[in-house]
Amino acid sequence: MDDRSGVGFDKDMTTAPNTLARPVRHPLRTGVLLLATVTTGMTAGVYTDWSNTIMPGLGDVDDRTFVTAFQALDAAIMNPLFLGVEFTGSLLLIALALVLHLRSGRRATLVWLSVALAAYLVSVVITMGVNEPLNQQLRSITELDTDADYTAARAILDEARWAAWNTVRAFATLTAFASLAWTLVTHQRR
Repeated sequence: MDDRSGVGFDKDMTTAPNTLARPVRHPLRTGVLLLATVTTGMTAGVYTDWSNTIMPGLGDVDDRTFVTAFQALDAAIMNPLFLGVEFTGSLLLIALALVLHLRSGRRATLVWLSVALAAYLVSVVITMGVNEPLNQQLRSITELDTDADYTAARAILDEARWAAWNTVRAFATLTAFASLAWTLVTHQRR
């Protein structure tokens, strides 16, 4: 007996006897969401490491060591993996995941994806508005000979400001990561 007008009939359910309804799978949505989560987690890890270990460690060294190490770390992070996959890729993947889920009608998923995108955008604004300009100022200094030169270079970076805003962007990317992780959970629920 097939009563399609009855209460409880779901268009995804089959009418064959003794079969269970199977949810419709969306591998592209799931794949993009998974990649967004992984790349955002990687970026959150980088910012958190800078806040939790690198800047406190550099804070205890002399000016010459600080400037030399910071410049070397800054040069090393300017690579295709971080800039292309983690930093930019995360933003694009979160946005794509949101677009792919717009027609799903799943409000919880859309809310958490929106939170993730907003939080990640906060980290991008901080990076481009605070941390990167400070990095660029330190990058532009090439002639360092005396201890006074290194002291002046360290002052140009404005270490306390850089570290404080990096902590804010670490929290922002951690918020984005947690939101994406929860989105993966809600995405799989029917």
